[in-house]
Amino acid sequence: MSFNFTEGEVLLIDKPIGWTSFDVVNKIRNAIRNFLREQEAPGHNNSGKIKVGHAGTLDPLATGLLIVCTGKFTKRIDEFMAQEKEYTGEFTFGASTPTYDAEMPADATFACDNLSEEKIIKATESFVGTIQQIPPMYSAIKQEGKKLYELARKGVSVELKPREVFVKEFELSNFELPKVNFRIVCSKGTYIRSIAHDLGKAVDNGAYLSSLRRTRIGDHTIEDALQVMEFVERLKLGN
Repeated sequence: MSFNFTEGEVLLIDKPIGWTSFDVVNKIRNAIRNFLREQEAPGHNNSGKIKVGHAGTLDPLATGLLIVCTGKFTKRIDEFMAQEKEYTGEFTFGASTPTYDAEMPADATFACDNLSEEKIIKATESFVGTIQQIPPMYSAIKQEGKKLYELARKGVSVELKPREVFVKEFELSNFELPKVNFRIVCSKGTYIRSIAHDLGKAVDNGAYLSSLRRTRIGDHTIEDALQVMEFVERLKLGN
């Protein structure tokens, strides 16, 4: 496997749980710098100038496909971010959380007696197509120069406006209430955490995102991705 990081590479990485997207970029950037440093002729030091960036953040609790671009291909980041995404994962009903996922404890609980497979599937119909979605308060969206999650952690309340997103496909499977598996194909800017939260409200209950995996971005799939440390080791071996 040969690389030309300066001219540009598109790396498909399987982000592990617990890592931020920045953690992944930082690890890969350092590995590339070490690799380039070994290739440089004496007296040259261009390894520190290499550009590395990712095309679309994944939350720390999420796993899956992260596109990492290097060199001149960092100019393609917006192109990849605009492409269609596919996610799989799990919703847990019977509770809601401030972050809409499992990062924080439940702030409300609900009995699941009123839930059925048919009722939940029926409710998903209103989430397909062009929809208006309010992002989670705990998100990296900026409001007057401040990230929302920074404001939320300080107890500052902000009125958020709905944003238009497009959900192409929404499938549910493996109903073992309170847990349900899902697959969603959607546009850029769609928050799966918000879909979980809103779906809970749509069935007069509560729900949060208990696991998330991004499986596709455009034509790129998770099957072609490398683990972070697998990529690092391949660089060390020169292949």
